[in-house]
Amino acid sequence: MMERTVTARPDADAAGLLPSLVERQATGVAQSHRIAARLRERIVAGTLKPGAHLSEAALSEELDVSRNTLREAFRVLAKEGILNHEVNRGVFVSIPSTQTIVDVYRVRRLVQCAALAQGYAGHPGAVHMRAALQEAERCRGIGDWLGVGSADIAYHAAIVELADSPRLSAFFGQVLLELRLVFGLLPNAEHLHAPFVDRNRAILGLLEDGRPAEAAQALETYLGQAERLILSAYSPLSK
Repeated sequence: MMERTVTARPDADAAGLLPSLVERQATGVAQSHRIAARLRERIVAGTLKPGAHLSEAALSEELDVSRNTLREAFRVLAKEGILNHEVNRGVFVSIPSTQTIVDVYRVRRLVQCAALAQGYAGHPGAVHMRAALQEAERCRGIGDWLGVGSADIAYHAAIVELADSPRLSAFFGQVLLELRLVFGLLPNAEHLHAPFVDRNRAILGLLEDGRPAEAAQALETYLGQAERLILSAYSPLSK
């Protein structure tokens, strides 16, 4: 009896390889996004400042990832405007322009004041506002002004939670990331943050007293003053 030779079809082999290829690609994308998230956290914490050079070799070793994965993370953040790639120089944390500062505060007034106006005591956002305020006061007490800045960002993120919109909170996270870059432009963090810790307490007090419309009005005034302070401090730096 003659033996039959079975020849595997090329498309069968491809079909078998396709799932593993897709899985590897998905794993790579997930890893690059995790690395991008870690770099975002450093920017929000203020440890990566505007204009900082990101060494591909050093970060690849520190984060224990391939350079390809790191480059993909860089591309993710570059699309968000957080990083800039300069030919023959490398990758740098973006430096906000005066126009960016003005636009960030325009968005903050539109989003935050509306969210605060519909808030109420006992809302999870209000609870998170109080926790962030307490952390800011703790950091102020020990002179940790970088920590005060991080707590301030958490406080204002919590205000947007009052809108009960996960999409709005996700969008506003990008705005706050740019805000941290704005904070990082200024050399004197105490001068920037000291006047506003007590203002945050007053705004929260109005909300907890059942006066959200007054809280929103107080926040609008607060944001206008903060914008003017930052622009006046930034002007000499941009020359």
